[in-house]
Amino acid sequence: MEQLIIYLARALVDQPDQVSLRASDVEGARLYELKVAPEDVGKVIGRDGRTVGALRTLVGAAAQKQGQKVRLEIQDDRRQPLAGTPTPATPPEGP
Repeated sequence: MEQLIIYLARALVDQPDQVSLRASDVEGARLYELKVAPEDVGKVIGRDGRTVGALRTLVGAAAQKQGQKVRLEIQDDRRQPLAGTPTPATPPEGP
């Protein structure tokens, strides 16, 4: 499964050497976290999420054929923290 995801991701991006994949078991399924170069995230997600949706469909079909459950997530380091999300506090200056 890992080879399929990496192969597909590398075919989509401009910097295939920066494609990495982390796998873990979560809630009875295998979770794959795909990380690509920041400038390639849009290529993997696609317009309105169509590309990542197609990737998830392919990976899900391959997993189902093997009797597995999988989830595919794209790591996006470009995202800004959500409003209301605590940010690290800076110590007050002066006395």
